[in-house]
Amino acid sequence: MTLPPTLLDSLRAIFPAEALAIGEAERIAYSYDNSRLQALPDAVVFPVEHAQVEALVQACRAHRVPVIGRGRGSNTTGASVPVDGGVVVSFERMNRIVRIDPDNRLAVVEPGVLNGDLQKALEPHGFFWPPDPSSAPWCTIGGNLACNSAGPRTVKYGSPRENTLGLRAVAGSSQGFRCGTHTSKGATGYDLTRLLIGSEGTLALITEATLKLTPKPSAVRTLRASYRDVGSAARAVARIMAQPVTPCALEFIDDVALKLAHDHGGDSVPLAGAMLVIEVDGEPATLGSAVDAVAAAARGDGLEELRVARDAAETRALWSARKALSPAQRTISPHKINEDVVVPVSHLPALVDGIKRLAAEHDVLIVTFGHAGNGNLHVNLLPRDDAERARAHACLAEVFALVISLEGTLSGEHGIGMAKREFMPLALEASTLALMRNIKTAFDPDGILNPGKLLPDATDAIAATQTGPGF
Repeated sequence: MTLPPTLLDSLRAIFPAEALAIGEAERIAYSYDNSRLQALPDAVVFPVEHAQVEALVQACRAHRVPVIGRGRGSNTTGASVPVDGGVVVSFERMNRIVRIDPDNRLAVVEPGVLNGDLQKALEPHGFFWPPDPSSAPWCTIGGNLACNSAGPRTVKYGSPRENTLGLRAVAGSSQGFRCGTHTSKGATGYDLTRLLIGSEGTLALITEATLKLTPKPSAVRTLRASYRDVGSAARAVARIMAQPVTPCALEFIDDVALKLAHDHGGDSVPLAGAMLVIEVDGEPATLGSAVDAVAAAARGDGLEELRVARDAAETRALWSARKALSPAQRTISPHKINEDVVVPVSHLPALVDGIKRLAAEHDVLIVTFGHAGNGNLHVNLLPRDDAERARAHACLAEVFALVISLEGTLSGEHGIGMAKREFMPLALEASTLALMRNIKTAFDPDGILNPGKLLPDATDAIAATQTGPGF
């Protein structure tokens, strides 16, 4: 697509010269994300205020030109790739923390604020914003909201949907609007805030967010439990989540992942059938009893070792296996397929056993780890050549089918984007997808916001399955 001259004139009127990029080199820099998918936009703009976003969408709608919102490109599903060309809206310059209000436990921020920068700004006030994806040092709040990106702390504190009070945004109709409240309770009309979070920029472009803050706990203790096999560890997760003390992190690492991490990180990473890394937070007076309760639940058939960190150095050592996983995987496969499926916690044993079986059947290396307290596991297929890539994609379809059969869903925090769009009819009934398309049309009548993402084409949905999801 080439931008019409009249639209280009409109963009120049809305954005100063340094805020509009049309050169090929600049456009290439915004043509891809962490999914390794790529498509060249026709222009990139850098708004600094809400009014510019309204004017941009109005101009693009008049010419039926796509508009694609973008944070820092850490997404793994192609959600910010401009597959039909158009204008990429980079929010990196809308990066102000508008205000921090400790008395009301909220912060108002623009979408380009980095998650890590927000956490640093909140620390002197004794608060934090619970979503903590592994990309927190460089991912944006807007990107977190677009994909409902969470992280380990979700098990206790919830995802962005549970930690966002309100939004300001611009719909695909070019209409600006506010939704939500500045209060922790509200029952006034439809909950558009939660609807927009996780919609991957297909309904509206978020220009401001009012975030719900949580007091920072005084103390944290870390435990590491090694097990004979993945089934023993998965059953321990179910026991831990069934007792009253909720850990603030509960990470699962399978035997394949442990071997990779050991090879990369050395003897600080234990070799075992599976491992759990568990964190418990709270006040010093009660933390000891909370740790004891979680440790008691972690014990059971198959436990080989249970360690509790005594200080910060030991805490870092206990987390070493989890931290070594990403660099270890990169040494094996540049074509890693990284999925983040979710099942009910009670079904985790069946999920990990099923993944083992599928890895053997398809002769594909699969590394499994993730946020077990939510039933959210990262299933990483690591093909090393073209033949393995073909087998991996066939295997992936069966992994998704397994997840749905276990009453699970396709994504816990990465989103759908392009990578999982074709599998949406496995997870949702045709009637549900039809309602979602109606919502899309209400917000974005001409379909200009992030086309080709999240929702499959209606014909694909009808043809894919007539049986619907397993619930």
